Amino acid sequence: MDHILVTGGSGFIGSNLSLELQNRFPKAAITVLEDFRSSSFKNLLGFRGDVLAFNAADRSWLDLFKNRPLDTIFHLASITDTTVLDEKKMMFDNVEGFRNILELAAAKKARVVYASSAAVYGSQTRQLKESDGGVPNNIYGFSKWTMENLARQFQGGIKIVGLRYFNVFGPREYFKGDAASMTYKLYLQMKAGKRPKVFKYGEQKRDFIYVKDVVEATIRAADCPQSTSMNVGTGEPTSFNQMIEVLNEALGTQLEPEYFDNPYDFYQSFTQADMSHAMKMTGFSRKFSTRDAILDYVRNYLEPEYAAKAVLGASGR
Repeated sequence: MDHILVTGGSGFIGSNLSLELQNRFPKAAITVLEDFRSSSFKNLLGFRGDVLAFNAADRSWLDLFKNRPLDTIFHLASITDTTVLDEKKMMFDNVEGFRNILELAAAKKARVVYASSAAVYGSQTRQLKESDGGVPNNIYGFSKWTMENLARQFQGGIKIVGLRYFNVFGPREYFKGDAASMTYKLYLQMKAGKRPKVFKYGEQKRDFIYVKDVVEATIRAADCPQSTSMNVGTGEPTSFNQMIEVLNEALGTQLEPEYFDNPYDFYQSFTQADMSHAMKMTGFSRKFSTRDAILDYVRNYLEPEYAAKAVLGASGR
């Protein structure tokens, strides 16, 4: 990896990826493409590469790469808020942005790793294999499924790897507000001494994966032997009640959950990734159990002054 483009590079996963790429490939020229609509420059403090302030769906930025070498693209830019109901906006930004990426990659003969989502599975109650995709509950999931279809049909002679991220949490998600992970939102409630609020009766299970593991999976995907789509999860679902137990452990509290009715008819009550395909393609398996990930997140990033910790970590100090 000598010349790398990371779209959405100041977002939650994107910033963690950009800074890890910088650590692993110190001689690489890394460019971040970011419109900052739903991210923060603070996530890139310590980053030493170039930053282009564009929406990936805006074709004008493509001209900037006419004379730039490029061998690897990590495409993470998209609208990720699943409550966005403007279907045209969701489809235009996510799908047309990806179409621009494929066009650029074909011209440069660059490999592409892009963010898909477990949202392509919709509401299913079994462990999810890649062949189970294509039944999303919302326009966000449909946009990601359309991106996967586009990748499968693309004739540019390049390698394209889609990653179906499951429920990701960890450092540098603080700016996401309502779109932040349940781990972070429950932590904030409990840190304030409030009972954590979850849908009745807290037994919904999700495949929660730490962002550090997601970054590892994403980097490995660049060396995948073929174009494909694959899951990125732990393979083990965790209930909200179990998460609250670990947060109580991390905080030294004994707060009981407060249950309320779920208002969403498109809610995924269960997700569990089958990780066999990812293991076969890239050798990836998670390093952190969900419990260990929550403890690391709270004790090393949230309990100390978070912003200072993030800055020091990004700067390598």
